[in-house]
Amino acid sequence: MTREAADRADDELVILGIETSCDETAAAVVVGGRRVLSSVVSSQVDLHARFGGVVPEIASRAHVELLTPVVAEAMLSAGVEATDLDAVACTVGPGLVGALLVGVSTAKALAMVWDVPFVAVNHLEAHLHAAFLEEPDLQLPAVVLMVSGGHTMLIHWEAEGRYRLLGQTLDDAAGEAFDKVARFLGLGYPGGPAIDLLAMEGDPTAIAFPRAMMSSGYDFSFSGVKTSVVNHVRKNPEVATADVAASFQEAVVDVLVTKARRAAAEVGAKALCIGGGVAANSQLRERLLSACVDDGLQAFLPSRAMCTDNAAMVAAAGWYRLRADGPSPLDLGAEPNLRLPVA
Repeated sequence: MTREAADRADDELVILGIETSCDETAAAVVVGGRRVLSSVVSSQVDLHARFGGVVPEIASRAHVELLTPVVAEAMLSAGVEATDLDAVACTVGPGLVGALLVGVSTAKALAMVWDVPFVAVNHLEAHLHAAFLEEPDLQLPAVVLMVSGGHTMLIHWEAEGRYRLLGQTLDDAAGEAFDKVARFLGLGYPGGPAIDLLAMEGDPTAIAFPRAMMSSGYDFSFSGVKTSVVNHVRKNPEVATADVAASFQEAVVDVLVTKARRAAAEVGAKALCIGGGVAANSQLRERLLSACVDDGLQAFLPSRAMCTDNAAMVAAAGWYRLRADGPSPLDLGAEPNLRLPVA
């Protein structure tokens, strides 16, 4: 940490965050790990839509083109210059290795040129710290349901920086299942928002899709319900697509909320949170909020902007890691299979 940063109070540290783990090119400036001065996200959805999913090579090339102007816009919007920054934080994993390398290389270069610390950030931990950006008084311990295209996890957030993994998916992540079912139904990409929208027109009780492992442990499995959707539609080609979408969504949400609720009760959590792209799902948000009201838990439902990948959460996590661990070594590389540091 620079002398200037060391002399500055924790709640005054200015962090530039960079996020390029998948198909969002993002930069943000956050003060004190809580106050967002700017958050710029350039989505690549249109680039990947015709392929039905993210193409790693295309994502990497787009990051190369977009990252510099995105960083410039974030700093301009925040009203800061390089001399105002105390560190550059960047996602180093998990994610697509080529995409990660673009962000990591850029962040290191900026840190060296500006003579500020480089801080490596775990993408999953960043999603957790997004909670403090919108709910600074979030009570810990909490149970966090992390649901995205690549991850479905139940995490016991015991204290800041201390996590315990309760369960995770054994096959498809929830978001992956949404995308695959949407592709099969011809709804396009990304599948989650498409199914969420269509499900509003359907009957969630029309088809009794399976709820795998709902009553046992905290691990998840969604490949079975995905296969069940395919088999049902092939056997019943006249079935209403809206009813299929609504029933599929209901089955997935039912499992997610039931397990999260049970975990919160078992560990004595004060709050129940959701994070990741699937946290934007309207049915999941409604069901989780209702469960928290019934169980007397503080609920944290991030804004939809904070559900998707963004750099504000990276800057927030970077602020915490800078205080806890100090600067990261510049020889640290991208780690596509990086795991959440759990006890």
